[in-house]
Amino acid sequence: MIHDAAFTDPARERRIFAGRLFVTALVVAVMAVIIIARYVDLQINRHQNFATHSDNNRVHVRPSVPSRGLIYDRNGELLADNRPTYNLTIVRERSESLDNLLANVSELIAITDEDTKRFRKRLKRRKPFEQTPLKYNLTEEERGILAVNAFRLQGAEITARLTRFYPNRELFAHVIGYVGRINERESQSIDSIAYSGTDSIGKIGIEKYYEDQLLGTVGSENVETNARGRVMRILDSVDATPGDSLTLHLDSRLQKVAYDAFAGERGALVAIDVKTGGILSIVSAPSYDPNLFVSGISQKNYNQLINSPDRPMFDRAIRGQYPPGSTIKPLFGLIGLHNNSITMDYTINDPGYFFMEGIERPWRDHNSKRGGHGKGVDLAEAIIESCDVYFYKMSVKTGIDMLSNYSKVFGLGDITGIDLPGERPGIMPSRDWKQQARQEAWFNGDTINVSIGQGFMLATPLQLAVMSARIASRGKMIKPVLVQSINAAPVETEITDIPDLEVDNQYWDYVHRAMRDVVHSPKGTAKGISKGLDYEIAGKTGTAQVISIDAEEEYDSSKIEKNKWDHALFVAFAPVDDPQIAVGLIVENGEHGSSAAAPIARQVIETYMKSRPPGDGQLMAAESPLQGELR
Repeated sequence: MIHDAAFTDPARERRIFAGRLFVTALVVAVMAVIIIARYVDLQINRHQNFATHSDNNRVHVRPSVPSRGLIYDRNGELLADNRPTYNLTIVRERSESLDNLLANVSELIAITDEDTKRFRKRLKRRKPFEQTPLKYNLTEEERGILAVNAFRLQGAEITARLTRFYPNRELFAHVIGYVGRINERESQSIDSIAYSGTDSIGKIGIEKYYEDQLLGTVGSENVETNARGRVMRILDSVDATPGDSLTLHLDSRLQKVAYDAFAGERGALVAIDVKTGGILSIVSAPSYDPNLFVSGISQKNYNQLINSPDRPMFDRAIRGQYPPGSTIKPLFGLIGLHNNSITMDYTINDPGYFFMEGIERPWRDHNSKRGGHGKGVDLAEAIIESCDVYFYKMSVKTGIDMLSNYSKVFGLGDITGIDLPGERPGIMPSRDWKQQARQEAWFNGDTINVSIGQGFMLATPLQLAVMSARIASRGKMIKPVLVQSINAAPVETEITDIPDLEVDNQYWDYVHRAMRDVVHSPKGTAKGISKGLDYEIAGKTGTAQVISIDAEEEYDSSKIEKNKWDHALFVAFAPVDDPQIAVGLIVENGEHGSSAAAPIARQVIETYMKSRPPGDGQLMAAESPLQGELR
């Protein structure tokens, strides 16, 4: 047997082992050099870059949203509030798969297609790492479900926000307005920094007009987050500045009385403080709940609003343009007296119709019985009993130029300048207006139509209230205003005499007495609202035709649809001896100002008078020095 040693070579094996050890050591050394070099590169050469990236992932600057300014009525009642709500937001960069995240959320809580569609639109307008709302106003149950399943929802977070709330709902919808989500058109025009962290903006009403004051100033926070993007701590911050608080001239009690008085009818009312121009009440009926729009109205609710035949979203008070009817007769009478085209002793014979020379068609007196008002009708009786024929004749003597020019300084035919967006100007027609609008010359027949507030003439309820206030104040330039103070600092309002208008006091007295007798005389068209008053109201009823009736036909509402009935109007101020409040209103298709519109004004004025200190300008009707001076 041969021994194994004969087949081994220790020297050779040592050489092989040494070679292998050398190669291994060389590889290890090379790898060590590479690792050390890489380590030096990462930890020394590129340290600052990685430190910066790390801080960017760990520390974020996020906007601190200011609370929107509050809105109060004159008595301190809150009209626009901010309430905490919880929203589900998503930071796109922190989600590995947005589609999977949305699918997971949909399995847990109800997410509609509309929610998802709006979310994707918001994604296109957001900044990097900005929270994008997916669903607003989470319920307590939804918050609990999302919190328990947070581990499945990387990139999603429940955030608390202050959301606008309108406690009076439909009562102030048109005047206060509402905030809504910033749309694509608005996002291109607003200051992106000022609106950082908020996606709401004033859409209509006070909310829109005073957007800059209500918005506030955005702040900022440096926050530290964990790997899942959740905030661990706030490193430092710059506080946001809340928006300004507004106090309005509006009185919630008057507003509620006025709105309820319409009792489901369509129309509008404006009540104005004669001394200051402050709007005490401004109502457009019917109305809607502005809270529906704050977080985005559903398509179903929106369709119901815009398709309603009652047009609840239309602001009739400042945008509704109606023929003013006989409500303008006191003003036209005053203009006639001031320009000496008539006198206080000027009388006419009213057979119930009026013929213009050269025209066969008669103009009927729509407010009289057959046979008219008879002989000896003066301006006072024409106002008290609303005699059309008197104003037909007076208007021809006065002319459209005088009527148009002076009417405009009383608030007709132009915007009043109220602090609300979207006011319409109405129409106070003139020769130039007709030529430009219709390329036609002006005729006396046009003047006759305008003399009773018909024809081309249109006015808003706000303009009628302003007209009434300027008559009540004997020619003071009263500009309507809603905001009384900003952050408790009064908003100055300037009331001056109407320029180039120096009406003799006897004419003011005459017209005031005539308007007083509209309510307090046995022959007055609004005598029905005088019962039980311990002060005096001056007013004028009006009826505006919606459809044309042939001169030989009688108006019979029983034969036509209600939406074609005449409109009912009324203007008033009170108390007569020291006017404090003026009112202008319309009840669409209400037919008669005396029965449909005047009682609403009576309720509003009565509420206002009862809220004043005892003896403040009130005067018993029986003791009035004006009682009985006219008829």
